[in-house]
Amino acid sequence: MNQNYIKADKWCIVEEGFDKENVKSSESIFSIGNGAMGQRANFEESYSGATFQGSYIAGVYYPDKTRVGWWKNGYPEYFAKVLNAPNWIGIRVYINEQELDLSTCKKVSAFRRELNMKEGCYTRSFEAVTSNNIEIEVTVRRFLSLDIDEIGAISYSIKVLKANAEVVFEPYLDSGITNEDSNWDDKFWNTTNTSIIGDRAFIEAHTMKTNFQTCTFMQATLQYDGKHIAGEVGKRNETYASLEFKQKVLAGTTITLTKFGGYTVSRNHKANELVTAANTVLVKAISLGFDGLLELQKKAWASIWEMSDIVIEGDVKAQQGIRFNIFQLNQTYLGTDSRLNIGPKGFTGEKYGGSTYWDTEAYCIPFYMATKDDKVAKKLLKYRYNHLEKAIENATKLGFSNGAALYPMVTMNGEECHNEWEITFEEIHRNGAIAFAIYNYYRYTGDYSYIPEMGLEVLISIARFWHQRVNFSEDKNKYVMLGVTGPNEYENNVNNNWYTNYLAKWCIDYTLEQLDKVKNGYPDDYHRIIGKTKLTDRECESWKKVAVNMHFPYDKKYGVFLQQDGFLDKHLVKVNDLPKTDRPINQKWSWDRILRSPYIKQADVLQGFYFFEEDFSLEQLQKHFDFYEPFTVHESSLSPCVHSIQAAKLGRMEQAYNFYLRTSRLDLDDYNKEVEEGLHITSMAGTWMSIVEGFGGMRVINDKLSFQPQIPEQWNAYSFKVNFRNRIIKVHVSAKAVTFQLSGSKEVSIRVNGEKVVLYPDEIITV
Repeated sequence: MNQNYIKADKWCIVEEGFDKENVKSSESIFSIGNGAMGQRANFEESYSGATFQGSYIAGVYYPDKTRVGWWKNGYPEYFAKVLNAPNWIGIRVYINEQELDLSTCKKVSAFRRELNMKEGCYTRSFEAVTSNNIEIEVTVRRFLSLDIDEIGAISYSIKVLKANAEVVFEPYLDSGITNEDSNWDDKFWNTTNTSIIGDRAFIEAHTMKTNFQTCTFMQATLQYDGKHIAGEVGKRNETYASLEFKQKVLAGTTITLTKFGGYTVSRNHKANELVTAANTVLVKAISLGFDGLLELQKKAWASIWEMSDIVIEGDVKAQQGIRFNIFQLNQTYLGTDSRLNIGPKGFTGEKYGGSTYWDTEAYCIPFYMATKDDKVAKKLLKYRYNHLEKAIENATKLGFSNGAALYPMVTMNGEECHNEWEITFEEIHRNGAIAFAIYNYYRYTGDYSYIPEMGLEVLISIARFWHQRVNFSEDKNKYVMLGVTGPNEYENNVNNNWYTNYLAKWCIDYTLEQLDKVKNGYPDDYHRIIGKTKLTDRECESWKKVAVNMHFPYDKKYGVFLQQDGFLDKHLVKVNDLPKTDRPINQKWSWDRILRSPYIKQADVLQGFYFFEEDFSLEQLQKHFDFYEPFTVHESSLSPCVHSIQAAKLGRMEQAYNFYLRTSRLDLDDYNKEVEEGLHITSMAGTWMSIVEGFGGMRVINDKLSFQPQIPEQWNAYSFKVNFRNRIIKVHVSAKAVTFQLSGSKEVSIRVNGEKVVLYPDEIITV
C-alpha cells in the first residue's frame, strides 16, 4: 500500500486530520523554499513527537570527515553535508502557562495543512484541547519571499474558544541545532553572538571548517483587539534568543503574532555587515507588512506559472502531481545565482549531501531551458566550467594525467565528496552527462557561444579521461572499460557497461567534431584553447582509435545490447514473478543478493536510447524496452520518467501513463517508503519531460522543433508552453486536435507528426 492521505486538488497539497505517523512525511511534502533558503514544514510551536527538524541555506555546507573502515587511495576526505541551519521559525506558545504541544494535547481536531502552489504559501490550522483543558483554534500561514529572498514571514493566530485565557508567545532563534546524519557528531556551527534589540533578535554564527558567516534574524509584532501589543526581552543564552509577548485573551477573540525572519550570509555580504544587512531586509518587510509581502509573493508565483504550468483536464491526481513537481523545482532553483545548483533533496532534507549530481545535466537542464530562458541553463553549464580545475584534480588523485577531468558524483565546490567507493570511483558515466548537456543546450537554444567560450575545454578534458580509462583487449581486439557502475546501481564493478561505453565513444566523437567547428569558425578561441590545453593532432588521432574500436556487449539470440558483460549469466526471473513481500528489494534483500540478481534500479541501456534515440530505430527501441523493462524495479526516482517517455514513443500510452503517475506522485504517494527523509527534487524534472517529451513528443530534429502529440485516455486535454529560442509556443492537445499558439514577433517553422507547420505570432494553428 502506498500512502494515500494527501487529498487530490488541482492547485493545493492538502492533508486533513492529525496523525502522528504522518508528521515526518508531511514535513517533507509541505516544505517551502525560494532558491536561497528553505525549510521543512516543521511546526512553529514545540512538538515532542517524532519530527525531523530542518532549515537550509543555499550553498552553505560542512565537510564532514569521511567515515570508512579502511582508506582507499583517492578516496574523498569528506562528505559535504547539507547543513541544518539555525532555526528562525520557532514560536513557543503557552496557554495559561501550559506549553502548546500537539503531541500532548488531549484532543486535536479539524487539523488541516494546505500548500497553495499557485501562491507559494503554506497554511496549517487546527482546533485543540490543551493538556490543561483550554480549547483553542489556531491558524498559521507561512511563506518564503521570492522578491526578498533573504526573508520569510509567519502569521500565527490563536482564537480562544470557550473561556478567557492568558496567551504567551515566545518567538525565538536557535543555533543549537544538529544534523541527523553527522558522521562523527562534529559541531557544525559556532555561534559568536546573540543579541536582542527592541523587537528584533540576531544570532551570528559561522560554519566550522568552511567558515560561512551567517546572521539569523527575526522581528515579531503582536496584534490583539486592533492594537499593537508590546513585547519584552525573553530568554537569551549563547545559542538562543527570544522575545516574549503576554496577553489576556477573551473567549471568542483572536490574537495574532507576525514574525519575519531569515538569513544574511557572507556569500552575499561582507562578513562584518551581516546584522546591518539583516536590519535593511527587516525594514523592507515591515514596511510592506505580512499582507503586502504576500501580495508580491502571489505576483511572483503567477509569473512563474504563466510560463511553466502544465494544465491537465479531467485527471485531478495527475494535475496535482505535475504542479507539485514544477512547484518544488522552482522553489529549489530559480537561476539567479550561478554559484548554486540543484540538490537532489533541495531544501527538504539532508540525505545524499552535496548540491550537484549528474541529475542536473541529464534531467533538469531541459526543464529550465524550456520554462525559463537560455540564460538560466547557461548558468548551470557555467557552474561546471567553473569547476573544471577541480574535476582535473579529482582525476589526478585517481591516477589520470594530462588534464583529464573526472567530474564529481557529488559536490559542493567541484571536489568529489561522495563516500561509497562503487559510486565515487566507478560511476564515471556522470562525465558523459555533462558533455551531453553541452550538446543538448546548443541543440535546443541554438546558442553556440558557450562551446568556444567555455565548453570546448570541458569536452577536451572529458575526452582525455575516456581515452585513459579504457584498456585495449587483445582477446576482443577492441577497447574495453573495466570496473564501472552504470546508472543502474544494482550492478557494481562490472565490465563494459553498455551505457558508459557508448557515452565514452559519443563524447570523443562530439569533442573532435567541436574542435573542427571552433577551429574553422572561432579561430581566436581555438588558438587560446589549444595553447591552454596543449592538445595535439597526434592526441586526437589516438582518441579516434578508441572511439572507432569501442566494445559494445551484444547478444544475437535476443538481438539486444547487453547491459554489461555477463548479464545473461544471471538467473533471469522477471519482476512480476517476484513475491510482493520482497519489494522494495533495496529494503528487503542483502546487497550481495541484489548484485547477483538481474534487477535494474533504473534505466541503464534505455537511458542511452533516450539520450541518443536518433542512433537507433524504433524496432531496436522496442526490442530493448521489452527485454529490460521486465527486469526493472524502478527503485530509483530517476527511472519511471525515462520509461514513460520510451513507452509513449512506442505508442504504449497506458504504460506511459502509469509510469507518468509513478514519477509525478513518487513523493506524494511515497512509492519508495522514504519520503520522510526529503523529496526527490531532481527527478521531478523527469515528470515534466514525461509530458512534454513523452506525451507531447517534443524533440529538436534537424534544428527544428518537432512534436508527435498523444494523449492518455484518462485525460480530456493537456497543454504546456515551451520557450524555444526566445519564442514562446503554447501546445494544447485533446483527443480531437492539437493547437499551437506562438507569442513573439517572428514566425517559426516546426514539424508536427513529420509535417511542416508554420506558426505566426498570436495565431492559433490547429492540426
